[in-house]
Amino acid sequence: QVQLVESGGGLVQPGGSLRLSCAASGITFRIATVGWYRQAPGKQREVVAILSSDGMIDYADSVKGRSTISRDNAKNTVSLQMNSLRAEDTGVYYCNVATRLREYWGQGTQVTVSS
Repeated sequence: QVQLVESGGGLVQPGGSLRLSCAASGITFRIATVGWYRQAPGKQREVVAILSSDGMIDYADSVKGRSTISRDNAKNTVSLQMNSLRAEDTGVYYCNVATRLREYWGQGTQVTVSS
């Protein structure tokens, strides 16, 4: 059974930083594409960053230069470092792990950027 467990969300002031982590189990992690998505109140879920199994990275324009996605295949984890956070970064952040057959989602972790 595949499980994705996210951690690292919370309340942060504008300009601050957060590091989100996602631990995966029950999946051949090293061959999967991993990513982070977010859903702001009243909006659709959107991609934040994606990292393929061969190291290709893509960021949403809104987070480029402020965020870094990384993976540790030995530990089956994917992380998202977010800096210079803005109020518009507020939302529920979801970890996503995708293989050729299907994709899996974490339960989500709340990130709130507010003074």
